[in-house]
Amino acid sequence: MSDFSHLRSHLPAIQAALRDADLGGWLLFDLHARNSAAMAVLGLGDLTRRYFVMIPREGSPRALTHRIEQHPFAHWPWETQQYSSWRELHAALPWLIGEAKRVGMEISASGAVPAMDLVPAGVVELIRGTGVDVVTSGDLVSQFASSWTAEQLASHKRASAILAQVAHSNLERLARTLREGLRPTERDLREWVLADLAERGAGVGADTITANGVNAANPHYELEGRGAEFKEGDVVLLDLWSKEADDMVYADQTWMAYLGHSVPARAREVFEAVRDAREAAVKYVQDAFAAGRDVQGYELDDAARRVIRDRGFGDYFIHRTGHSIDRSTHGMGPNIDNFETHETRRLVRGVGFSIEPGIYIPGEIGVRSEINMYIDETGPIVTTPGPQSEILALL
Repeated sequence: MSDFSHLRSHLPAIQAALRDADLGGWLLFDLHARNSAAMAVLGLGDLTRRYFVMIPREGSPRALTHRIEQHPFAHWPWETQQYSSWRELHAALPWLIGEAKRVGMEISASGAVPAMDLVPAGVVELIRGTGVDVVTSGDLVSQFASSWTAEQLASHKRASAILAQVAHSNLERLARTLREGLRPTERDLREWVLADLAERGAGVGADTITANGVNAANPHYELEGRGAEFKEGDVVLLDLWSKEADDMVYADQTWMAYLGHSVPARAREVFEAVRDAREAAVKYVQDAFAAGRDVQGYELDDAARRVIRDRGFGDYFIHRTGHSIDRSTHGMGPNIDNFETHETRRLVRGVGFSIEPGIYIPGEIGVRSEINMYIDETGPIVTTPGPQSEILALL
C-alpha cells in the first residue's frame, strides 16, 4: 500500500514542468510492475490489474483503478473512478484525460531510447484513439523518478570515497601478494573487494569485474571458476559498484593498474586515449551548463567518441560512454549514448550518471576509466574522488 507521499510532495513541481513542456498532463500506466517510472512516482508495487493515473497541468490528479484491487489505493487523496470490465475502462478514459490534448507517457519514438519504452503499444494506441497526442515523458522521468535527494547525494559521495579506497587498497594487496610469491586469481581479487566494501559500510548491491588485461578486452567479462592467475606484467581492470543502503544511490568506478615497475608504452597509449575521452565528455557538459545551454545525453557520447576515433581506436570503443545512476546501478535517467541508442533526454539538475569510455582490443588489452557525475544547483560536478590520470604501476 502506498501513501503517495512522493507524488504529494512533487505535485507542484510536476505541474510546473508540464506547463513548461506544454503538456496537458502526465499519464501513468502500469500492470505487473512493468513501468518502473510509474512505480517510482506513485510508490506502488506489482498490481495484477491495469491502472491509470492522470497528473494534469492544473487541478488534482485522477486515478482509474480496478474494483477488486482497491487496497493499494486506500490512501489515494484525490479523485478516483473504478472499473471492472474493459468496456467500463474505455468509457472512463474521457473523464481520466479531461481537457488534455497532449500527454506524456513512457514511450520512445522509433525505439530511440529503449529504457523509456515502458508502456505497451496497445495502450498508447488506446489513448491516441481518444484523440489525444501521446509524446515521451522522458524529461519528466529524469526529473521526478531518477533525480537524487540531498540525502542520496551525500550517501553517494561517501560510497564514492569508499569505492576509491577499496580499489586502491586491494590493487596494492594484489601486488603485495605477488611479491610474496603467491599466485592470486581474478576470483581472489573479487572476493577481497566485496568483503572490503561490506566491512567499510558500502556493501549493498555490491558487485565487481576483476580482469587481467586480455580478459578485460571483454567489457562485461564474467569469471569462470577462479578465473585467470595474475602475474607480473599484467594490466589489471577493476570495475566496482555498490551503495550504502537500499534507498540510497550507487557509486560506480573503474580503475586500471599494471603489475610491474613501468607501464608499457602501448598500455599508456590506450589509457591516455580513454582518459582524454573521459575528460572531453566532462568538459563538454560543464561548458554547456556554463553557457546556459541545454545538453542531451548523446552529445557527451559524441564528444568522448571523437577523441578515441581521432586516436585511431574508434573500432574498439564498442559501448555507450555512460549510463544513468540512481537507486539502480543503471538508472531511469538519461544515458550518455549516441552509439547503442540515440539518447535525446536532457541532462537536468538532480540526475547522476557515469562517464566510462573504453577501448577493447581482442586478444591484447581492454582499458576503461569510469567516473560519476551529478548535476547540482551549480551545474555538473565530478563525484569520484581523484579521477585516474595514469595507470597505477604496482610493483
